[in-house]
Amino acid sequence: MATRLSAARRRRQLVEVALRVFAELGFHDASMNDIAEAAGVTKPVLYQHFRSKRELFSELLTDVGAELQETITKAVAAAHSPHEMVELGFAAYFRYVDQHRDAFQLFYGGGLGRDAGFSEVVNQVETALANLVADLIEIEGLTAGQRRVLGHGIVGMIEGASTYWVRSNSDADPAALAHQLAELAWRGLRGVRA
Repeated sequence: MATRLSAARRRRQLVEVALRVFAELGFHDASMNDIAEAAGVTKPVLYQHFRSKRELFSELLTDVGAELQETITKAVAAAHSPHEMVELGFAAYFRYVDQHRDAFQLFYGGGLGRDAGFSEVVNQVETALANLVADLIEIEGLTAGQRRVLGHGIVGMIEGASTYWVRSNSDADPAALAHQLAELAWRGLRGVRA
C-alpha cells in the first residue's frame, strides 16, 4: 500500500519533477501532462497545487534564482579579503552549477527572453549578482554606475563560461575553472583605471 504524501511534500515532489522536465524540454515544449506523468500523478493532482504551467515555471525560476543568490552571498560572507571574496564567489557559483545542472539549465537554458515575466526574474537575479560584484570593486575614481557596469560584465563572463561548460559537457574541473575565471576577473579588474 502506497503512503500518501502530505500536501507540502507532494508540492515539493512536483516542483522537483517539474524542474527536471522543464530543464529537459524547455518551458514551451513541456506540458502539464508531461510533468504529471513524470511525477506519477494525475493532471488534476498537479492542478491542485499549481493553477497553470506558467505559475509553476515562474515559481521554479524564483526559487532557483533565490537559491543561487543565497549560495553566493553566503560564500563571499566567509571571505577575509576582496580577492578571497572573488575566489569564493566564483567557486560557489560553479559548485552550484555542477551540483544543480537542471536548475542552471532551467534558468539559463534560453528561450526566456521572449517572455517578459520570465526574463524579468532572470534579470533581477543577474542584477543582484552584478550589484554584489560591484560592491567588491574598489577602484579609485570609479562611480557607482561604472562599478555596476563592470559587475554586469563579470556576471556575463561567468554565465557565458558556465553555459558553454554545461552544454559542451566539458571535462574541465569546476573548482579549477572557477579559480581560473576568478583570477581572470581579479587580474583584469586590477588593470582598470578610472
